[in-house]
Amino acid sequence: MNKTVELVNEWALFEEKHPGANIDDFCRHYLASHQQQKITGPLTGGVVPPTSEGLLLKMIGRIHKLNMNYAGRALEGTGLNQVEEFGILLTVQQEGNPRKTDIIYANLFELSSGTDMLNRLKTRGLIREYDDEEDKRSKRVELTKAGAKAIELCMMQMRKVAGMMTMELDEDDKQLCISLLKNIEIKFSALWQQHRGKPFDEVYTGMVTDKKV
Repeated sequence: MNKTVELVNEWALFEEKHPGANIDDFCRHYLASHQQQKITGPLTGGVVPPTSEGLLLKMIGRIHKLNMNYAGRALEGTGLNQVEEFGILLTVQQEGNPRKTDIIYANLFELSSGTDMLNRLKTRGLIREYDDEEDKRSKRVELTKAGAKAIELCMMQMRKVAGMMTMELDEDDKQLCISLLKNIEIKFSALWQQHRGKPFDEVYTGMVTDKKV
């Protein structure tokens, strides 16, 4: 097959699977898919799922657990007890003075557990809350000086953890992973509240039906 035709066909397949990607994303994908990396150990611990989907999600889950383990240790002495607290403080910092419910759902918490975490952060003097002037039923949240200081300390530690966990990847590899996975994160982050309380089979049927339309 002509090399130009082969490249165009590869691009067509990639574009069909990743309609939001650009040429840079394709180049990273192409190089990564044709690159044989040295295997340094077992692919993953425990039982290896029989499908590529299962294996991918298991690997993501294990990496997440390992990251949370190291991050928890890295947070010692920063004033925060867990990574989720850091995520909440960052949300408050970035949004300025968001509503409590917006913070909770942005961090993928259920209302009860998210409220408990916000209350703990308030008790420790890291955030303060006040009535929403436009909606008296709602509360808004802002950082205290102690909360801003905690973010500063934690940011340095989280960057160390992130750098350590991804040190085997070069920048192109990282950007390729982001490009391939971002649509999944965006899609389900937007849908998970609609799916709350629904039986899984109902959610699954709806998602599969929408995919086929």
